Amino acid sequence: MMAPTTWLKAYWQAGRDPAGPACAPSAEHANAVPAVVPIRSLGEAYRGRIAAHLLTLDAEDRYLRFGFAASDEQVQRYVDQLDFERDEIFGIYNRRLELIAMAHLAYAADPAARSAAEFGVSVLRQARGKGLGARLFDRAVMSARNEGVSTLFIHALSENTAMLKIARKAGAVVQRDGSESEAYLTLPAASLDSRVAEIVEQQFAEMDYRFKVQSKHFWDLMHRVHGARRGRHATVR
Repeated sequence: MMAPTTWLKAYWQAGRDPAGPACAPSAEHANAVPAVVPIRSLGEAYRGRIAAHLLTLDAEDRYLRFGFAASDEQVQRYVDQLDFERDEIFGIYNRRLELIAMAHLAYAADPAARSAAEFGVSVLRQARGKGLGARLFDRAVMSARNEGVSTLFIHALSENTAMLKIARKAGAVVQRDGSESEAYLTLPAASLDSRVAEIVEQQFAEMDYRFKVQSKHFWDLMHRVHGARRGRHATVR
């Protein structure tokens, strides 16, 4: 069976042997965390927004996310190779509809190995300290359970203490090998509660997204109207 850590590597392999993909750090819960964080599933139509999110990461954050300081071309290659039919991509938006955090739940291409999956996450620097990485991890765990996954892998640089802390807190076994660490989390079988919870979360996230879209359209319209009025007043003077 293909080693789990190669599943995500296949998305951004760039003709070299970089370290396996790691997760960008999710900071401590220093700021207030909303009781519920709307996490939306992202499909093919959002490939451009995913690219914009990842390209916003600086060199240090890309190093933590991918295991090496990926160039813009390597990041774009990773995005271009995302398989939305097989894998699951989750995202968190702010009120301006900016993708501030996203997670990739990667499944093996071989159907016989679908009992395992790998998790990777990134959070923009300005959105740190709100526990978004941990929330995305919880969401991925629930989805993986419902897909029949029994083992979730997290491949991270050993210096990525924030992601490894999330894994340990969830009960994962972490094994360190030099500069890299591998976390293994055994998942319980899906239940009626987990399936219903996923449906509810998806519906809530869709409602939240539609509300944010309508709100942004409204305020964009108000800004245009205000700008037009200021222009007419300037002309009259």
